[in-house]
Amino acid sequence: MSKQEANRELVVLGQDSEGGCCPTLLTAPLDEDQAVELAKVFKALGDPVRLRLLSMIASREGGEICVCDLTPAFDLSQPTISHHLKLLRQAGLIDCERRGTWVYYWLLPETTDKLAGILTRPGRPATAEASS
Repeated sequence: MSKQEANRELVVLGQDSEGGCCPTLLTAPLDEDQAVELAKVFKALGDPVRLRLLSMIASREGGEICVCDLTPAFDLSQPTISHHLKLLRQAGLIDCERRGTWVYYWLLPETTDKLAGILTRPGRPATAEASS
């Protein structure tokens, strides 16, 4: 089989012609647009401050948190925290709403669910050891 024929047979991530479960990163190659979009999300997650912010937002009881509750947890200025939050918003991980003088943030679970689905390894048949 030629290289060209082999490339035509590859399933692009997110395009499952069989109607089955969506392919994951480990079962099909990404197309260029998908790679660009995922890279934005991973880049946003590639900073310890942003990871902590996302964790604080996601784990907040009630599903949302005021920026006034986020800022004191860091030894950073409020504009720096706002910049990090802006990057998380641009990556589609969180959203926000202004209420008076404060801004409230919440997780966008569809983005984290999509990441989880893409990174999940395909299921393997259970072995006798695993089931006992």
